[in-house]
Amino acid sequence: MGSLRERKVTKMETAYVNQQISKVQASSKKRKGLFRRLVFFGIIAAVLSVLAVSTLISQAAVLDEKEKEKAILDKELSKLEKKQTLLEEEIIKLNDDEYIAKIARRDYFLSNKGEIIFNLPKTDEE
Repeated sequence: MGSLRERKVTKMETAYVNQQISKVQASSKKRKGLFRRLVFFGIIAAVLSVLAVSTLISQAAVLDEKEKEKAILDKELSKLEKKQTLLEEEIIKLNDDEYIAKIARRDYFLSNKGEIIFNLPKTDEE
């Protein structure tokens, strides 16, 4: 039952005791302030790191998409370059009179003097 009773102890009111109490209070204030600052900066660091990671992930996705698009466009470019070379060859051929005459005979059924044109039906094998 002795532990249930309140102890009546008076505090000494001396300058030294007051100085020690103020030191303890100041150090506890400093600890609380330090803890608050650390928590604040920790939260800011966490938010910034989440933003950085999300930015990196989104940029990686955009980069991957752009690389796929580049591959498709490279294939299209190679096809167009092949077509351009074929068309340039066709231009060179069209400057030749014999080639033009050959095309005229084939497409428009024109003939030279003494020629007879026969149209043969196309077979399934052709």
